[in-house]
Amino acid sequence: MTGYAGRLLVGTSVGWLAIQAGRLVLSPMLPQVTADLQISDAQAGFAFSLLWGLYALLQYPSGRLSDALSRKTLLTTGLALVAVGFGALAAAPSYAFFLVGAAVVGLGAGLYPTAARALVSDLYSDKQGRAFGLHTASGDLGGVAAAGLGATVLAVATWRAAFVPVVAVALVVLVSLHAWSREDYVFERRTLDVRATLGRLFGTPRFRGLLVAYALYAFTWQATAAFLPTFLNTGKGFGQGVGSAAFAALFAVGAVVKPTAGTLSDYVPRRTLTVSSLLLGAASLSAVVLAREPLFAVVAVVAFAAGLMSFPPVMQSYLMDSFPADSAGGDLGAMRTVYIGLGALGPTYVGTVATLADYRLAFWGLVAALLVCAGLVAATT
Repeated sequence: MTGYAGRLLVGTSVGWLAIQAGRLVLSPMLPQVTADLQISDAQAGFAFSLLWGLYALLQYPSGRLSDALSRKTLLTTGLALVAVGFGALAAAPSYAFFLVGAAVVGLGAGLYPTAARALVSDLYSDKQGRAFGLHTASGDLGGVAAAGLGATVLAVATWRAAFVPVVAVALVVLVSLHAWSREDYVFERRTLDVRATLGRLFGTPRFRGLLVAYALYAFTWQATAAFLPTFLNTGKGFGQGVGSAAFAALFAVGAVVKPTAGTLSDYVPRRTLTVSSLLLGAASLSAVVLAREPLFAVVAVVAFAAGLMSFPPVMQSYLMDSFPADSAGGDLGAMRTVYIGLGALGPTYVGTVATLADYRLAFWGLVAALLVCAGLVAATT
């Protein structure tokens, strides 16, 4: 956390915290957003899927170009687009304008995380798992901030005001990375070399299996992040406070679990950690669906978060060790494009099933996705 590497780790992590806070603050404010814009749950789910889908689409170009150009170029460009996109969301007078803002946020956010993770991999080798754990935990701190920000803003203003501090932090990080990084800005036309990258990913049975597993994980995660508060508030009738508390707990636990799991992955077999975490997540999400008391539901969410949030730092460390060093950013980006892109269908799935049937049925589908994911990881790692 000190010196040149430490400054960049902190800077990129705070940037990721701001991006996640801005994206996730929509979830606890969703009833107010849908009422203000006069849209349905299905339309809200589509907006989430648009944001996550474009975010996914940019993962491979981001990773590939950060290998070919510079990490600094991708990180600062992404933060600039994020600031513009969140500003557009705050000012959106209609659903169409809201979708435009979500699209710009998705593009900016898509350029950022793969380049940031590649930079962390460049900076750390001996303690890479711990560094990944700390960096990815910053996103969960963003989730905690989103829960508090949403509750505070709704108490004193409208949902639109929540994006103002997010834009401010993104701009501060942009300026800081500009000043701190020793890399140059590089703007050149480069080929993406898609065929070679896809050949490495889809030509290897192990990577194919992990790709499907990660897609199922992302599907569950994105659906849960978008609709867990609404499920508890509207689907189970527990009230606004319970949904907000559970949403905050989801990320507060992640902020602790991710560095812990990342550190353990430097010493304990990663297969054991990942399979155990997925099984814990599936069992705990089942308990959330079955919960009849608010306290039991929140406790189950804590256990669910402990399982779910242990997965990313361990699996990403495993993948970065497996990819060729000269294409690691692009390979990770390509895999992220696929699994996050498929995972982006999660909010649309939950919103549609909830509109046509109910939230319980939608969340049982997520439990099944985690069980299949655990089986694939056990078979391919």
